[in-house]
Amino acid sequence: MDAFEQSLLLHRKTRGKIEVRSRMRLETQEDLSLAYTPGVARPCEEIAKDPAAGWDLTWRGRTVAVVSDGSAVLGLGDIGPTASLPVMEGKAVLFHEFAGVDAVPVVIDAHEPDEIVAIVKAIAPTFGGVNLEDISAPRCFEIEERLQDIGIPVLHDDQHGTAIVLLAAMTNAARVVGRPIDELDIVVNGAGAAGRAIALLLSGTDESPHQGSLRVCDSKGILHPGRAGNDASKEQIAKLTNPEGQSGDLRDALRGADVFIGVSRGNLLTGEDIESMADDPIVLAMANPTPEIMPDVAEAAGAAIVGTGRSDFPNQVNNVLAFPGLFRGALEARATRFTPSMKRAAIDAIVHCVEEPTAHRILPSPFDRQVAVRVAEAVAEAAREAGVCHQGS
Repeated sequence: MDAFEQSLLLHRKTRGKIEVRSRMRLETQEDLSLAYTPGVARPCEEIAKDPAAGWDLTWRGRTVAVVSDGSAVLGLGDIGPTASLPVMEGKAVLFHEFAGVDAVPVVIDAHEPDEIVAIVKAIAPTFGGVNLEDISAPRCFEIEERLQDIGIPVLHDDQHGTAIVLLAAMTNAARVVGRPIDELDIVVNGAGAAGRAIALLLSGTDESPHQGSLRVCDSKGILHPGRAGNDASKEQIAKLTNPEGQSGDLRDALRGADVFIGVSRGNLLTGEDIESMADDPIVLAMANPTPEIMPDVAEAAGAAIVGTGRSDFPNQVNNVLAFPGLFRGALEARATRFTPSMKRAAIDAIVHCVEEPTAHRILPSPFDRQVAVRVAEAVAEAAREAGVCHQGS
């Protein structure tokens, strides 16, 4: 019996992965009077006078909503909200297990950005943060952007969680091969949610732009400004990453490149493609469940470092290294939103969880419980320094 069938049997047995438990004792009449009526009226009155009291008197200060419309679930595509629920429950379990953050799956039968934005705004008073999950591009970009002013941090993890862990992996990989990360010739294949966020982070800032070549490809080839069929998101990426307007296909982009980053689909590359790259290239092939190229093939073709999105190979680029600590830090600081500096702080924290990176260990283990703690501390400090916290935090 394979993992898929075992998982199905387990889900049927447990009827899902999460449950609600009371944090208060309920054994006597007095217990009931304190947890519910009449005593509960007093915390309600306190919150009515000062809504910020809700952070301390309710679960709001430790709880995140995991919101999805089920339109881009794993490699399954648009399977709808109910079918996406096992993934959202899984995300909630990871929040709790790795960072002590309570999370609630909220799957919604809505697809238009206006509808989703309105729903999230309506439920925001219940939560301290919102993790947008498995919402298809390009709608996910607009939805996330329009929710940045609701007073709690909102993050589309498929974009930023992936990008943060990828950048940490890249940083340590560059240390291993002894090359400055900002001078590497990088090719990103995939211009969806993850590819866009990775490209934006890699392109750097006006003060510290990426010095090497950076190109992003989709199924039609290298993105370049003015290319026919570019939507607004792809045009933005093209102007940031390929202003000189290089055209061609993925294999044209790969020739002489130092790094391949794949967030696309499996079995795209061959050993010959890796051989066409620069000496000792870095290959991070993250398509799931089948990478763009299998690690043994890439290594045999000369790759110095290979990473994937899978747990059965070394160097797994796993979002669980980022999102639990990101939200825990934001909740601890009572942040109103995530800033670029908070994301950079998370990258640095993950990088420094591996003191001496090697070719087969550029990231910490997903089961290292100190990762979320260190990420949370760094993110909370960055939030306070950025001045994006609720008063009194």
